[in-house]
Amino acid sequence: MKEKEVKPRNRDNFLIKQRAFVKLYLLSWIEQGRPYGKEMLEDFYKTFKQFNYKPNHSEVYKGLHELLDDGIITRSRIIKEGSKRQELKVYQIANMDEARRYKNQVKEDLDRSIGLLNWAVRDNF
Repeated sequence: MKEKEVKPRNRDNFLIKQRAFVKLYLLSWIEQGRPYGKEMLEDFYKTFKQFNYKPNHSEVYKGLHELLDDGIITRSRIIKEGSKRQELKVYQIANMDEARRYKNQVKEDLDRSIGLLNWAVRDNF
C-alpha cells in the first residue's frame, strides 16, 4: 500500500486553527487507548468545560476523517460488548512517525500562538 503524505500546514495563519487543535487531541487520545469517536467527543466537552469550548460533532469527525485520509490513523469496526450486532468504530494509530510529525507541527503553531497572545496581554492589559 502506498504511504500517503501528510498535507503541509499553512504557516501564514494568525493563530492555530480549530481543526489542528482538535486533531492534536484526537491523536493523543487514540495513543492513550481511547479509540472511540463518541468517547473522544465527550472528552472534549469534559476537558474544556471551564473554557466553554465544545467543538461540534462534525468538527471532531472531520478531524478524524482527515487523519484517516492522511494515513495517520486507521478505523476498524468491532461488535459492541454484550451486543450481537451493534458495531463500534475503533481508531488506531497507523503511522506513528507521521503522528509525531503532525503533533510537532502543531506544537510550533501553539508556541507561536501563545507568544502572540502573551505579547498582546502584556502590551494592552
